[in-house]
Amino acid sequence: MVNVKTFAAIDIGSNAMRFLINNVETDAENVTEFKKVAYMRIPIRLGEDVFTQGFIGEDKFNRLNEAMIGISYIMKAYGVSNYMACATSAMRDAWNGEQIIEKILRSSGININIISGNDEAALVFEAGGADSASDKSKHYLFVDVGGGSTEVVLYSNGQKISSGSFLIGTVRMLAGKVTDDELNTFRGWLGNINEKYSRVSVIASGGNINKMHKLLGKKAKETLNHSDLIWLNSVMTSLSFEERMHRFKLNEYRADVIIPALKIFLTLGEVCNVEEIFVPKVGLADGIIHHLANKIS
Repeated sequence: MVNVKTFAAIDIGSNAMRFLINNVETDAENVTEFKKVAYMRIPIRLGEDVFTQGFIGEDKFNRLNEAMIGISYIMKAYGVSNYMACATSAMRDAWNGEQIIEKILRSSGININIISGNDEAALVFEAGGADSASDKSKHYLFVDVGGGSTEVVLYSNGQKISSGSFLIGTVRMLAGKVTDDELNTFRGWLGNINEKYSRVSVIASGGNINKMHKLLGKKAKETLNHSDLIWLNSVMTSLSFEERMHRFKLNEYRADVIIPALKIFLTLGEVCNVEEIFVPKVGLADGIIHHLANKIS
């Protein structure tokens, strides 16, 4: 006998919104399998408003609201038994974030949780980071690069040691709203980690690192290294926006943010002398699904 539950995850990020539905199947031996049945990505870019003017404007709100109304119907059609909607950096920073959430709840019936950077990183790690960090003899730095912020968590001997959330994200960088102080704080935090824990292995998540992994022709469990990213950055930055779209077959919402994402990962590699980067290709939406499944197990 297989027990099947249908869960939905909604990730409202600074760059894009992601909607995922999974069937979670548990057999008689308590073995659980996650099967994706629907996925949608909508590049609303709330951060374009928030990081330049401090609030979510009418156009972005209307697009988000329409998407959430549609999602509410899709969840009913799929028979979703439980869902969780999480908003991250842009909604955290917007002075009208709570008002937006209240309006969406009234129009769609969907309740949105604004989560901290540390909570965001923990959820993503729950989805696949733990499997990548299985070797207890190694030190692992889990890095999640988003549109508005970057979350970094250090794991050693299978335990969480330290964490940091930094206002350094791809959309925020494009808007010119990342301060030198924040960059220096980020580099300083990484430098302290490098002094105490040499030869860290990086577990990276986010749409940009997933795309880099694919562009570099890596296989599913094949790692990246710093020299891979140096080469890709040199090629990418030598091209115009339109040339990047054409040569690498990138959508316009990826062709711009991939450059600041490369800068963040190159900074990480430089400061921490990174030898390998694991890319489990999981995100916040996957973490939410695992979280919902673990709550009932």
